[in-house]
Amino acid sequence: MTIDGLLIVDKPAGCTSHDVVQSARRLLGQKRIGHCGTLDPDATGLLLITLGQATRLTRFLTHAPKVYEGTIRFGVATDTYDASGQVTAEAPTGNLTEDAVDRAMVRFVGTYEQTLPAYSARKIGGRKLYELARRGEPVPESTKEITVWEFRRVGPLAGERMAFRLSCSSGTYARALAHDLGAALGCGAHLAALRRTEVGPFRVDDALPVDEIARRRDAGDPLGRTWYALGAIPLPFGDVIADAQQERRVRNGQTALVPGATAGEGEWLRLVDRRGGLIAVGTVAERVGGAGLAVVQPRIVFASEPL
Repeated sequence: MTIDGLLIVDKPAGCTSHDVVQSARRLLGQKRIGHCGTLDPDATGLLLITLGQATRLTRFLTHAPKVYEGTIRFGVATDTYDASGQVTAEAPTGNLTEDAVDRAMVRFVGTYEQTLPAYSARKIGGRKLYELARRGEPVPESTKEITVWEFRRVGPLAGERMAFRLSCSSGTYARALAHDLGAALGCGAHLAALRRTEVGPFRVDDALPVDEIARRRDAGDPLGRTWYALGAIPLPFGDVIADAQQERRVRNGQTALVPGATAGEGEWLRLVDRRGGLIAVGTVAERVGGAGLAVVQPRIVFASEPL
């Protein structure tokens, strides 16, 4: 039986996000599975897994803000900007102070263009940058606009290592921040460890490894906050209720006239039935008068009512 919903998974180190998806397919016996934001193989923590019809909502979850906790090692730079790479430079750190680190970290808070690591999945001319880097070919510089809301030390500078907390927009490379921080301090650095603790409203404290999720499901044990049914998945926009007539129109892909819409033209919202079941997600095509009425164009219509 196809399952429609969202799993909150705790990814272990030493595997890719794709590996986790493959494990979920095998353990849950379901082919239609996706994930909402890649974690590097050495990173651990929160990975959102969509199943069945919920895979059509992946794009709305991928761009949610992220929170990480990790460790930076100073004095050693690597080509991948993390501990898995080859050492490219070493420098003494005897004069490095916590005050200097704190002042440097503040400069990385804000919205700006981040230079991506050479070993990244960004495509240039149809080829991923890491493919060029692994072949020893020149890697063109590529940037991406990011926003960093918080980047701060959360522990003492112990030897050459320091724990940090990072709150940032989707697509931010934590290992690039570690590398750039080391460069700004003149000693070099790389990302020694990373754990994703939050994605939008989701928390890693609610997550479980995939094999434990499968074990609980097979045993009939409750999954709690590790599982969200399709209609219960939090999305970054509000709801409007469609009556029976408008619901029929929506399920046929036609526009619907609904009350209570606070979204503006072109903005997204959820269309639900009178019981709160998710029918579709769509955009406001037109506001009608000042009574909260709106014409909504369904963009993703679900084939059946969610369980």
